[in-house]
Amino acid sequence: MISLVQLGTVDYATGLRLQQQLVALRKEEKIGDVLLLLEHSPVITLGRNAKAANVIASPELLAQRGVELFECDRGGDVTFHGPGQIVGYPIFDLRGFARAAADASSVLRKTLGVIEFVRRLEEVLIRTCADFAIPTKRVPGLTGAWTDAGLSTQSNSLSFRAEENDSQNRSLESRNLLSADAATEHVGTSASAVQRSKARPPEIMAEAKLAAIGIHISRFVTSHGFALNVNTDLSFFNLIIPCGITSKPVTSMQQELGKPLDLNVVGESISRNLGTVFSSQMLWVDTLDALLGRAVGIPMKRPDELRRFHKESDSRWA
Repeated sequence: MISLVQLGTVDYATGLRLQQQLVALRKEEKIGDVLLLLEHSPVITLGRNAKAANVIASPELLAQRGVELFECDRGGDVTFHGPGQIVGYPIFDLRGFARAAADASSVLRKTLGVIEFVRRLEEVLIRTCADFAIPTKRVPGLTGAWTDAGLSTQSNSLSFRAEENDSQNRSLESRNLLSADAATEHVGTSASAVQRSKARPPEIMAEAKLAAIGIHISRFVTSHGFALNVNTDLSFFNLIIPCGITSKPVTSMQQELGKPLDLNVVGESISRNLGTVFSSQMLWVDTLDALLGRAVGIPMKRPDELRRFHKESDSRWA
């Protein structure tokens, strides 16, 4: 069973501390697997492999646009989180998920590998986009969910899912995804290419990124996760060059469909697809307190840092 908590808008520093505390509880087996769904206030995050030069905006411009800057321990380079983007943080113990294919070793067969975990997150995102008639796919050698820019607005009825058995480039990705801490590489794209792609004929339009993935794994427990651009203001991506990729634009579900979407509806689609892909029952939990109330050995008086997550607002998006 996976408990899902929808937190609304959370600043990045607070969300990072929350992840750290939930990871500690998961390692101690005081809570089960958890998926956090939330929005962040505008923030640029730098992963383990980040190059400072890929933040191209000046500190003055970042301050003017109200964008914070944070370093974190996920894999990868630079990305943006902000309003209208659903961020998912799975706090999973990978030893509880069986591999899709049998291995020679019975020990390995009981633990989901890092690459397959990323593949499953991609599949969740691909299925979610398909639920809204946005055709998405994988791009060999890169992570995330991708669509051909402008394709879904030209043919809204076209919908497909990428193949689950994506063995191509796995040896290459093994080197890219794994590190000493088993943090996967987060690959992004610069929205500065969006304007360039609009001028291209449809037949030579580049793939555009709808969702990014960047995770960290410690003692089999995952943190960080994915970011799906739903109604995101794509101009924020002009402040960075994620992973130095300028040839592929960033897009959003709103841009592809030509209309904004209800974040609650998209969140429900993510939950349904994640339960299917990970073969788990999804349990929606109203508040963080309710989640911790299910934990073993956690005192009823919660630490201040955890209590504040369901302070004055509802846990769902308005």
